[in-house]
Amino acid sequence: MGGRNPVKELFGELADGTEIHRWSLENGGTRLKVLSYGGIVQSLEIPDREGRYANVCLGFDTVEDYVASSPYFGALIGRFGNRVDKGRFTLDGTSYELSVNDGENSLHGGREGFDRTVWDIEAFTRDSDVGLRLHRTSADGEMGYPGTLRTTVTYTLTEGGDWRIDYEATTDKATVVNLTNHVYWNLGGEGTGTIEDHELRIAASRYTPTDPGLIPTGELASVDGTPFDFREAKPIGRDIRAGHAQLIRAKGFDHNWVLDKGITAEPEHVATLRDPHSGRTLKIASNEPGLQFYSGNFLDGTLTGTGGHTYRQGDALCLETQHFPDSPNHPSFPSATLRPGQTYRSTTIHSFAS
Repeated sequence: MGGRNPVKELFGELADGTEIHRWSLENGGTRLKVLSYGGIVQSLEIPDREGRYANVCLGFDTVEDYVASSPYFGALIGRFGNRVDKGRFTLDGTSYELSVNDGENSLHGGREGFDRTVWDIEAFTRDSDVGLRLHRTSADGEMGYPGTLRTTVTYTLTEGGDWRIDYEATTDKATVVNLTNHVYWNLGGEGTGTIEDHELRIAASRYTPTDPGLIPTGELASVDGTPFDFREAKPIGRDIRAGHAQLIRAKGFDHNWVLDKGITAEPEHVATLRDPHSGRTLKIASNEPGLQFYSGNFLDGTLTGTGGHTYRQGDALCLETQHFPDSPNHPSFPSATLRPGQTYRSTTIHSFAS
């Protein structure tokens, strides 16, 4: 299936009258719908082994639902993905206080992170690729972060049907940056039930255990002999009730895996997810050093998605490529500092098969 020029349509309005648009893209057998609000992937459709399409991402039908109650469904995350302990860090001798929105911690950029802002979007076609460039300037001090951060995120659908994300950012003052995307995957189709029988492989021999606030302790612990060992593909549900203290604390998996490859110049394979029932497979490649695997622990049946079904615990999972959580407070972790004159670059590629 060839590419189709991106189509723009009005999706809704925010309370202040700001128009929110939806872009529809199709290429290589993959269909993608993206909102200007939060850079949200509202849906991503791929075929199963019989050629039947399904939307494999959780989402909502209206802007109002995303504003009111979304747990980051499909959103661009920034300025700093994941948690920052007590919303504080020190950089070059200056202490910064961030927006706190997860108990006493800052999560995914704070109360009004990149997921809750409107992005400028331009569509493009390039050779056999189609895509969107999303632009946003975050003012110095927004959510407590230093520096004016100019960000461009490019979503590309390739001729082969891959969904590629390229992140770029520059700053006029030393700051910290950790951008990612928060798609909730269910390869059986959104709203079809549990992902515990999905088979997952993560190319990581270590992970970062957390304290009661889900902040990394600083330890890089071996996965050997623990439920966190996904070096060989296994069903997600196999060990999720193993009684491990870390799983009890997070109500399932909600941890950062320390990828064996480390930071790389180009994206390398880091994870494979497969639904044995539909045959759909997702492979993820990234240049990032970490991968947050979240097993949908806090979905509680109160949200109704695009297909009219309620989302319950374990009905989807997230695989967020990233630097490690709370990196600004752990000098031993790979640095998330960005300085003037430097360009932050990160790439994640999602490849699909059935």
